[in-house]
Amino acid sequence: MAETPPAARAIALHPADTVMIAVADLAAGETVETPHGVVTLGEDIPQGHKLASKAMAAGETVTKYNQTIGFASADIAAGTHVHTHNVEVHDFERHASGGATSTVEAPAGPVPTFDGYRRADGRAGTRNYLLVLSTVNCSATVCRGIADAYRAHPALGDPLADYPNVDGVVALTHDFGCIADPHLQRVIAGYARHPNVAGFLVVGLGCESNAVGAVAGNYGLPEDANARYLVIQDMGGTKKTIEQGIAIIREMLPAANRWQREPIPVSELILGLECGGSDAWSGITANPALGRAADLLVGMGGSAVLAETPEIFGAEHLLIARAARPEVAKTLKERVAWWQDYAEKRGASLDNNPSAGNKAGGLTTILEKSLGAVAKGGTTPLNGVADYGAPITARGFSFMDTPGYDPSSVTGLIAGGANIVCFTTGRGSAFGSKPVPTLKLATTSALYERMPDDMDINAGLILDGTETVETMGRTILDAVIATASGTATKSEENDYGNEEFAPWSVGAVL
Repeated sequence: MAETPPAARAIALHPADTVMIAVADLAAGETVETPHGVVTLGEDIPQGHKLASKAMAAGETVTKYNQTIGFASADIAAGTHVHTHNVEVHDFERHASGGATSTVEAPAGPVPTFDGYRRADGRAGTRNYLLVLSTVNCSATVCRGIADAYRAHPALGDPLADYPNVDGVVALTHDFGCIADPHLQRVIAGYARHPNVAGFLVVGLGCESNAVGAVAGNYGLPEDANARYLVIQDMGGTKKTIEQGIAIIREMLPAANRWQREPIPVSELILGLECGGSDAWSGITANPALGRAADLLVGMGGSAVLAETPEIFGAEHLLIARAARPEVAKTLKERVAWWQDYAEKRGASLDNNPSAGNKAGGLTTILEKSLGAVAKGGTTPLNGVADYGAPITARGFSFMDTPGYDPSSVTGLIAGGANIVCFTTGRGSAFGSKPVPTLKLATTSALYERMPDDMDINAGLILDGTETVETMGRTILDAVIATASGTATKSEENDYGNEEFAPWSVGAVL
C-alpha cells in the first residue's frame, strides 16, 4: 500500500492502478491528482468508492492493488464513478505457480508467552468452558435447558460464583436433522475435544442417524467423568434429561475449576483469520495489519489459518504462489474448482459475491473483495490446506476450506483447533464464538467510534495516518496475546457466542 499524504482526498494503491479510492465524499467538479495526471471529477464519488484515474474503454482491465478486479462493461471516462454499473467479471488467466517465494521472519528477541491452560493432551487453551452439544435439532431445547441452569440471574444470583476459573456452561445447538453428515460429526467432535473445553456433555434424541454413539465412535471421543452422553428417548423425555444434564454439569464443575492458567509459549497459539461485513478499506487497513500480525506470530512459531474459499476466488493465485509444496498448491486449486462447480450446479456463481453491504461500502466484484481478504494471510509460506472442521496440523500459515458465511467459517476453524480468532469488519459485524474469544478489528475510525461496544481495535488509524500497517500489526499481536491470557473481548462482554455455532452441511435435506 502506498503512503497516503495527510491531505489526500483519494488514494492510489499502486501507480499502475486504473482506479483510486475516495477518502471522503467527493463532489463533481473537484480535481484529483492521480498517477496518470490530474483529473476533474465528472460526478459525485461516495467515500470508500472508486474513481477512474484514467479513461478505460469497454472491455479494458480495471486494476487495483496492481491486480485485476474486473473489466469495463462500457467506456469509462477519467474522473467518473467505477462500480457495479460499469464493471463486470469474466474468466481470465491468472498466473498461479507453486513454490513459496516468501520467508518466515524470526523474532528479534525471546518468544513471548501467554497465560493459558495446559491440557492433559499437551494442547494449549485460552478459555475454560463446559459444553453441552446437540447431535440433532431435536435435542437443542434440552441442551439449552441444561446450560440455562448455569446462567447468572438477577434474582437468583450466579450459579458459577463458586467456580471462578470456569468461563461458562454453553449450549451449542444447530438446526440440522437426522442426517449423519460427516461435517457435522467432525465439528461436534472438534468442539468436544477443543483445548478451550474442560468437559462436555453430548445430547441426542435417540432415533437420528447422527446418533450420539456414532459421533463418539467415529471420532474416538472418550467417555469419562468429563466426557458424558445423554439420549432423550432413553432418559424418559425432556424434563428427566434436563434434570440429569444439570446434575452431570454440577459434577463436572469442581474438576473444571481446578484448571489454572500458566505461562505457555505463543508458538502454541492457533489464530483463526476471518473477515465479515467488508468495505473498501478492509484490504487497505485491517486486513493487511492482521496479515502482519499473522506473520509475526508465525515467526514466533505460532500458527495462523485463513478460510472462506469462496472469498479468495480471484485471488487464489496469490496463495498458490506461496505454497510450500506442490501438493499444497494442488489441493487449494482443487478446492476452488469444487466451489465453482458447487455454485454452478445450484444456479449460482462465485462472481455473484460481494453482498449488498459490501457493495454499499465500495466493493464492486468478488475479485476486489478477495484481493483484500487474502491480505489477512500475511506473506509467509502456505504450509497446508485443511478440510472443513478437520484438525489443523500444518504449522505456520495454512488454509481451511470453509464457506464464506462468517459463523459457519469460524465454526470450522474452531472445530479444527483455533484457540483465538481475529475478525476484521468494515460495515460493523456483530459476532462472537464461544468457546473461543474473537477480537473485532474496525477498518475505519468512523466505525470504531460508531460501535465502541463491539470493536476491540481501531485499524482505521492507518488511514488516519497515525499508525502504519507495521505498528498496527504489532498492536494486534499484543492484543491477541492479552486476550489469550484472559482479557475479555467486546464480544465476550456482550455475551456473543451462544447462537453463532453454525456447522456447514452440504448434504440434502430430505
